[in-house]
Amino acid sequence: MKYSNVKSLSNSQFKRLVGIQLSTFQEMLTVLTAVPKNSTRGRPPALSIEDQLLMTLSYWREYRTLFHVAMTYGIHESSACRIIQSIENVLIKSELFHLPKKLPRGEGIDWEVVVVDATEMTIERPKKTKKVL
Repeated sequence: MKYSNVKSLSNSQFKRLVGIQLSTFQEMLTVLTAVPKNSTRGRPPALSIEDQLLMTLSYWREYRTLFHVAMTYGIHESSACRIIQSIENVLIKSELFHLPKKLPRGEGIDWEVVVVDATEMTIERPKKTKKVL
């Protein structure tokens, strides 16, 4: 799914697909394009900034694994992880959007909802080839 295919959707269809209004998407794009690039060295990115933001929003919306998201956009899983983390960090630092990574604490905050993160994680297990004495 590329942004060039999605930008022709109506506002209601765009919100059904991505989860936010098209105007909010445009505001996020302006925040992301305002961030200066660290370096011009290296390989150019495989995805445009619009596609990177669309990938991040689809990851948040659908709760698919990074492997599935990366295969949809034709990139490696680690690249998808790096892109999503960098987009999240830029949007959080802008303070224009409510994307909390840490839960607020203090008096007067009463949590009624428990959120469980059930994403896949690799766990290194010891090999069972050695006998235990």
